[in-house]
Amino acid sequence: QMQLVESGGGLVQPGGSLRLSCAASESIFSIHDMVWYRQAPGKERELVATIFNSTTTTYADSVKGRFTISRDSAKNTVYLQMNSLKPEDTAVYYCNCIFRGFYYWGQGTQVTVSS
Repeated sequence: QMQLVESGGGLVQPGGSLRLSCAASESIFSIHDMVWYRQAPGKERELVATIFNSTTTTYADSVKGRFTISRDSAKNTVYLQMNSLKPEDTAVYYCNCIFRGFYYWGQGTQVTVSS
């Protein structure tokens, strides 16, 4: 059974940066899509970024040019580098994948952007 553990969240000032990590308990080598979502208070969960295999990436319009998703299959870890953070980026960030036909979610990591 896959377990996903996010880390790297915290409190940061507007314009700052954070790097989130998602560590998987099983090999991610054969997992096609690894995805970051986020959910702000009172809002629906939204897709932030997807990495297909190790090269192709897509982003929500709201984070394009500021966030970068990457994966290290040797470490079974997916990253989300977040630059030029804005208060509206405040949310709980979740890692997601489909592994052997089942959806898996991490517990989330809180990101707060505030001065």
